[in-house]
Amino acid sequence: MITPVIIRRPEGEVWAAPWMHPVLARVYAARGITSPEQLQDRLEQLEHWQSLGGISEAAELLKAAIGKRQKIVVIGDFDADGATASALAVRVLAQLGADVNFLVPNRFEYGYGLTPAIVDLACERFAPAVIMTVDNGVSSHEGVAAAKARGIRVLITDHHLAGETLPEADVILNPNLTGDAFPSKCLAGVGVVFYLLLALRQVMGADVAMSDALDLVALGTVADVVPLDRNNRILVAQGLRRIRAGRCRPGITALLREAGRDPSEATAADLAFAVAPRLNAAGRLEDMAIGIECLLSDDPVTAQRLAASLSLLNQERREIEQDMQAEAMRVVDRLPSAEGPVGVCLFDPSWHQGVVGIVASRIKERLHRPVIAFARSGGGEIKGSARSINGFHVRDALDTVAARHPALLQKFGGHAMAAGLSLREQDYEPFAKAFDEVARERLDDTALEQRILSDGELTPAEMELALAEAIRAGGPWGQGFPEPLFDGEFNVIECRVLQTRHLKMRVQPVGSRRTFDAIAFGADQAMLDSTPNKIRILFKLDVNAWQGNRHLQLLVERMVISAHA
Repeated sequence: MITPVIIRRPEGEVWAAPWMHPVLARVYAARGITSPEQLQDRLEQLEHWQSLGGISEAAELLKAAIGKRQKIVVIGDFDADGATASALAVRVLAQLGADVNFLVPNRFEYGYGLTPAIVDLACERFAPAVIMTVDNGVSSHEGVAAAKARGIRVLITDHHLAGETLPEADVILNPNLTGDAFPSKCLAGVGVVFYLLLALRQVMGADVAMSDALDLVALGTVADVVPLDRNNRILVAQGLRRIRAGRCRPGITALLREAGRDPSEATAADLAFAVAPRLNAAGRLEDMAIGIECLLSDDPVTAQRLAASLSLLNQERREIEQDMQAEAMRVVDRLPSAEGPVGVCLFDPSWHQGVVGIVASRIKERLHRPVIAFARSGGGEIKGSARSINGFHVRDALDTVAARHPALLQKFGGHAMAAGLSLREQDYEPFAKAFDEVARERLDDTALEQRILSDGELTPAEMELALAEAIRAGGPWGQGFPEPLFDGEFNVIECRVLQTRHLKMRVQPVGSRRTFDAIAFGADQAMLDSTPNKIRILFKLDVNAWQGNRHLQLLVERMVISAHA
């Protein structure tokens, strides 16, 4: 792992708020919050649905289908955003009187999105008059054409970036289409569906409480790691409020409890790191249908049983991932550092294609370079999952590779920071070379430095439970609006290894007599083997609740040997 460069966030103009902890006010100012009004999260402050292009036409299409009792099939994606979007669409459409079912492609048989094979399967099972995609479809030219050839109307709801041409669907709802006027471009797939259902409720004059769906919207938004702009922060905050109050799906409550989290104190981090991985495990290893059924269940007993099954899948996913990651790091360690690739490609015939995205993410974090991990997908093809770093738009990079080498890529799509692709196994080496060439052209030495933004140092007096509680209540925190991260030098008073992977410490700020509990989950092996007496750490303030007691602990994100040790 490379040593990060710690950059202190520039301080914004701190505004006076007598009810707010001064450190929290400083944190908000550094994130561009210039007044308390910008922190308000009332539902009426959401962007209006009418500004989303095509939404009236989409609502009218669904209204007509419902009025004629035509069958609607929701085609989802196999991640947590797709699962929450599917569950949201099915539940609310059913409440509005629709004859609706859902179908999620098994990633190992059908791949991603609305393909001709999925259209055939939907027709075989449900004979739909309308296909509605959620969290996919904007690149599904062949699938849309296959559906239209059968006389099926197609409504695409998506948030991914489109290619040069759009599929010939009846309506495409996507805030990221060129020229779309919707102010918030950061909606997740579940957010797009939420807005569509707001419009549908309006045009139908129906009395459906859409606020009851915000638990699903919050989960999908956080799980998809979209930036938490003002609009998304309102959606997530409102959803979390309902989860804490016990006004949420039994499935979400069950998943939180399976992860050992208290629903009454749920945070965005709990959704991201406890609930989302359990949902994603179903799509990675088996079939996302079990995850959607868990979210749709109204019976707490059934929801708990499904949540337990998802936890088992998540444990299996972890074990597979750990083995793959260890093998990937052995490959990386054999690369000559001076001549190693800037754009890193990794492939092993034994790897599981459902977990390559996580492996790519883990290796990217360690190397701070764009990484694509590949696994065999059958028929002589391999599928890759790409994860990138700031300053390198990975989908655009793949587009460049495809333009320079038209025969290499079978298909690809994605975002600036993540993408998926397919190619023939025999083309892996030339593709890896071509991808590295593009990465070398676009990333200089400065971009390859791992820079971590810190909110600065805290005095020992500021390191208190009250501030940790204020930060917990001051979210939601997430992508684009990160939870406060502090740095400082500490003496290590004592330490011990937990479960062979975690480091529990008692630390003392240099120059102070006070000591604090600290824990580093998944610590570097070098630190586990021999923890130095003095370290520099990047940490968050965390509340450790145990047997009714609440204590402050430092949640260590990164640690390095202090330069003054």
